[in-house]
Amino acid sequence: MSLSREFRRAFAMEAKAVLRKTMKARLRAMTAEDKEKQSNVIASALLATKEYQDAERVCVYLAMKDEVNTDLILKDIFAKNRLCYVPRIIGPHMDMLRLRSWQDYEELPRTIWNIRQPAEGDDRENVMTTSGLDLIVMPGLGFDQACRRLGRGKGYYDTYLNNYRKQFGSVPPLLALAFSSQICDEVPVTDLDVPMAKVISYNSDTSTAVSMS
Repeated sequence: MSLSREFRRAFAMEAKAVLRKTMKARLRAMTAEDKEKQSNVIASALLATKEYQDAERVCVYLAMKDEVNTDLILKDIFAKNRLCYVPRIIGPHMDMLRLRSWQDYEELPRTIWNIRQPAEGDDRENVMTTSGLDLIVMPGLGFDQACRRLGRGKGYYDTYLNNYRKQFGSVPPLLALAFSSQICDEVPVTDLDVPMAKVISYNSDTSTAVSMS
């Protein structure tokens, strides 16, 4: 790696750390009622996208309290008898595992982040042993108009997408969900960051969803 590339990565990582603090402060300022209202509008907009309507094998995150809630999306996947996969994080490693029903979801144990995920040792179908996915619904801390994503700094999704590309040759459409307060002027990135195909957010002036691609 050249020194200039190392410098650019180091600069971007420092800028990301500063931006994460800003995004977390914005999210803390949101009320539970506003999060619920925006989540319903954003999730409904996701369901109306061509990417979702054409997808039979969908991976969707299970939301933390400061993320756009995905319950509506999960219920729609099961109602339409599509295949659903959700993250399981153990240590530094993330897998995407099959979730079979809403009842299956409600029976999942909670993690230290108070989100549900399949337990360690729970033997489920792994995306990497299948023919792949049609769509991945992505979380994040922040996004910009160019669909660049700011993660939480652990690299779970970056690593997973890199491994997915090695396995299948390319990644499926990446659609991210974001509260209005999570949209910022510019997200600093490195050559390792993967842009989203689309970011679906909320317009507070019109109380409607807005899509960036």
